[in-house]
Amino acid sequence: MTSTDATGERSELSERQSDAGDDHLGGASSTPNDDTASSTPPRRTRQRDLIAAVLDSTDQWLTAQQVYGRLATQGQTVGLATVYRTLTSLATAGDVDVQRLGDEWAYRRCSSSHHHHLTCRACGATVEVEAPGLEAWADDVAAAHGYTDIDHVVEIAGLCPACQSRA
Repeated sequence: MTSTDATGERSELSERQSDAGDDHLGGASSTPNDDTASSTPPRRTRQRDLIAAVLDSTDQWLTAQQVYGRLATQGQTVGLATVYRTLTSLATAGDVDVQRLGDEWAYRRCSSSHHHHLTCRACGATVEVEAPGLEAWADDVAAAHGYTDIDHVVEIAGLCPACQSRA
C-alpha cells in the first residue's frame, strides 16, 4: 500500500483501521497510528533489531504473527505484543510499507521512492512498480475537481508466473 507521501499513507491506514475496527491484543494496534508518532527516533533495542532483521531477510509481506513465528523458529524470545508495537513503530516512522492482506496487516521493507506494489495472491511475491502515468492521472483528476494536497492508494494483485505454472 503506497500513497503520494508517507504522511498520507499513514493517515489512510489509521482511517482504514478505525473503519475496520481492528483491535489486537487488548488495544495494541497492528497498524500505524498517527498518535504514536514522535519527533525523537525510537530507541534501538535487541528486539527491534531482531524484528528488523526478519523483515530485511525477505522481500515478501509478513504479518506480525509471521514475524513472531520466524523469531521463535530462530530461538529468539520476543513477545507478540512487542512485535506488534515494533512493526507499528517502524511503519509510523516510514521504515516499512504496510498492506492489508486478507484479515491482517502485513509489513515489508521497501525502497524509499514512491512506488506501488504488484502482489501475487497465491504466494505473496511482490514487485515494486513505478507508474508515472498514474501519478499524472491522479493529479489531473484532483485538479479538475479543485482538490489539492492529494494522495492515493493503488494495490495491484494477480498471479505471478510461478503460481500460474502450478495452476
